[in-house]
Amino acid sequence: MSAWATGVVVVGGCVVVGLSATGPLGTSWVNRLSLAAFALFAAWLLWRLGGVHAVPTRAGLRVRNVIYTRELEWAQVVSVRFGSGDAWVRLDLADGSTLAVMGIQRADGARGDAEARRLAALVQAHGEAHEEPRT
Repeated sequence: MSAWATGVVVVGGCVVVGLSATGPLGTSWVNRLSLAAFALFAAWLLWRLGGVHAVPTRAGLRVRNVIYTRELEWAQVVSVRFGSGDAWVRLDLADGSTLAVMGIQRADGARGDAEARRLAALVQAHGEAHEEPRT
């Protein structure tokens, strides 16, 4: 099920429960407001989780993870790592830090491995990296 469909189900379910709840606590405006806030938070979280990706361009790489989006120039990426114990690809950056690329995940199996190799080839072609993805 897509993130959008799951979000609609969660928000819709919260609305139905919030409007149909009865009893001493079900009609409280605080409970209805907190249920609406929970539904909005759940929808936002599902939207962000469903939107993780990495988009290569001529200038660099745009990495969108759950909380933040980062734009990198190719020269900033030193190497691509996707070890057997890693949940997702990690980029070693020129400043010594690492950046997770949650859009390429181990759970994707062979597709994830292929995308990691593709990203490593792009980094090799456009940036400073001179290594294959380490496993």
